[in-house]
Amino acid sequence: MNTRTARGRSDRPGNSHAQNRRGRRRTKPPTSPRRRRLPMRYLLPSLLLVALLAMLMLRGYVHSEILADHRVRPPAPTDHVPRKILDGGPVIDTRNGRETTLSVPDHRVVLTFDDGPDPEWTPKILDVLKEHDAHGVFFVTGTMASRHPDLVRRMVDEGHEVGLHTFNHPDLSYQSASRIDWELSQNQLALAGAAGIRTSIFRPPYSSFADAMDDKSYPVTKYIGSRGYLTVVNNTDSEDWKRPGVDEIIRRATPKGGKGAIVLMHDSGGDRSQTVAALDRFLPELQQRGYAFGNLTEALNAPSAHTAVTGVELWKGEAWVFLVGASEHITDGLVVALAVIGVLVFVRFGLMLLLSAVHARRVRRRDFRWGLPITEPVSVLVPAYNEAKCIEATVRSLMASDHPIEVVVIDDGSSDGTARIVEGLCLPNVRVVRQQNAGKPAALNRGMANARFDLVVMMDGDTVFEASTVRELVQPFGDHRVGAVAGNAKVGNRDSLIGAWQHIEYVMGFNLDRRMYDVLRCMPTIPGAVGAFRRSALERVGGMSDDTLAEDTDITMALHRDGWRVVYAERARAWTEAPESVQQLWSQRYRWSYGTMQAIWKHRRAVVESGPSGRFGRIGLPLVSLFMVLAPLLAPLIDVFLLYGLVFGPTERTVAAWLGVLAVQAVCAAYAFRLDRERMTHLISLPLQQILYRQLMYVVLLQSWITALTGGRLRWQKLRRTGVVGAPGAIPLQRTDSHDRRPVA
Repeated sequence: MNTRTARGRSDRPGNSHAQNRRGRRRTKPPTSPRRRRLPMRYLLPSLLLVALLAMLMLRGYVHSEILADHRVRPPAPTDHVPRKILDGGPVIDTRNGRETTLSVPDHRVVLTFDDGPDPEWTPKILDVLKEHDAHGVFFVTGTMASRHPDLVRRMVDEGHEVGLHTFNHPDLSYQSASRIDWELSQNQLALAGAAGIRTSIFRPPYSSFADAMDDKSYPVTKYIGSRGYLTVVNNTDSEDWKRPGVDEIIRRATPKGGKGAIVLMHDSGGDRSQTVAALDRFLPELQQRGYAFGNLTEALNAPSAHTAVTGVELWKGEAWVFLVGASEHITDGLVVALAVIGVLVFVRFGLMLLLSAVHARRVRRRDFRWGLPITEPVSVLVPAYNEAKCIEATVRSLMASDHPIEVVVIDDGSSDGTARIVEGLCLPNVRVVRQQNAGKPAALNRGMANARFDLVVMMDGDTVFEASTVRELVQPFGDHRVGAVAGNAKVGNRDSLIGAWQHIEYVMGFNLDRRMYDVLRCMPTIPGAVGAFRRSALERVGGMSDDTLAEDTDITMALHRDGWRVVYAERARAWTEAPESVQQLWSQRYRWSYGTMQAIWKHRRAVVESGPSGRFGRIGLPLVSLFMVLAPLLAPLIDVFLLYGLVFGPTERTVAAWLGVLAVQAVCAAYAFRLDRERMTHLISLPLQQILYRQLMYVVLLQSWITALTGGRLRWQKLRRTGVVGAPGAIPLQRTDSHDRRPVA
């Protein structure tokens, strides 16, 4: 990843320098191209999600989880079945209006195997048949043939015949003509893809002898014949599915009096070890008695049941088998990924609960001190770009501070009169520094150059501080090892559903995380809304950089690598205005995600370095990569498999597992809210947040990955602010309508 593909905020609208570098000036409003490109943001992630769901649906289909019908019909009368069928042989021919049966000649045995191919037992049965130079007929289901095409190819290559046993193994007497046609055609499609053949022999599921035909099954047999198939039942049942023992299987499979037989066995559906062992004895014993084991058509002296498939039908079959194989591999990978995310989720939650408790106990002790109290004045830097709606509330909240401060507002080329608003307030110790639009990092560096004091607080132009925020934020500098302090950013506009979801995220995800990272000494990000720095620490690492779109994460990692401690001040609360629409939230989180990935890539060499840099590289970077990049990308799998389990089962266990994960999250969220002394009522929306909000974050992160891997350029996009957060005394306001604002409850 090239960390310089996106240069901070240098491409904001109105930046003449950026325009000159590109060699041309905009002729259209900057919003026009964004409107045209907006659908493309969602296109590729949406296609990937659709493909994922399609693969899961296909897996459910070939595992008989879709359209499966396991009903088995009780016997029915035989009044309308011709006597010659009931008294005839096991091969029933109803093709072209015929109603005849065929039998296998004496001393000929046709071994038939139902329900396969099975990856464990079919190869062993094939090995025994090959060893004794015998052939048989395998009546395969479409689901198994689709999943194990190599075994079907082996059957054909080794001279065995393959017959249809339907796709999903339903009792066809319950099915309509169209469903029967579908079962046959899908079964043939699987054979075409697996071995390049069609077959003309068919065995109905749950069939037995010819004399078991009744008024429900025989019409199906006639219909099957009208479609060009021979129906093959049996006249010798080994009953191997009951696992009666090897001797009993051999006894039941042995023809009586030297007659020919079609023997029913199974190569799938359970433990077939007795079948394999019985075959190994049965074949040589009957061969010594003069029996021959061949294919059905050989025994009947008829043309082969197999016909080669070519052209479009072959391509369709091969495409089908390929897609089924892909779905198997993908879903197997998803199961592994789900296991990974499960481990990550529970490890993260466990670490958060344990280490946040350690952090809270440590900093809340009555005798806890960072060092000598910090009473010296502080410079507060407020970078502002078109913050006319928010800047007055921001500056006035600083004037209520109980710690001595100077305020430096850096107007970054605003076109809405932001600087004039601040100057018009005529407040003491408030200065405005103007610059052409150059981006937030440049504005902060400009502010540092104009700051008078050694401790510097940075905040956003849409944020308000409480009276004690600055004082609480700078107290950790009593420890000379501390180079930067992260404050407690809170969502002020939490009255909407999307605001409530972000409120949960801030309290649970961000602030509980910061307690954990504080204890581990690898805090990844000082929030731009509320953070403090030693000027000397910033100067040593070169100040704020525009190498990434997440300058706050970049500078935090740089400080760690330089040996400074970065800590969390839970009482330094700041109220910020969170995005109020999905599009604005997308823009913000897309920048955060992509910027975080850029920062990780920029500081990747820390993994192999020594000293403080190596410690952060081998502890901090892996944790950030796992918990902030990998885990959110995989987290939606929890919901995908919830949906899959609800549709295909087992429903009860699926719901129980999902509720278990939700319960763990709820415990963590409740604990985080308790630590932050927040009202628990906002957690009512937690289940909905986990279902919907997580998907949005997944798409955002996926799009960030795509942008990074393709070398795309992500521009800074200014969020539209409403000014809803702000009031004297730093009490956040909530909007009830366009003209009314009230304190947060």
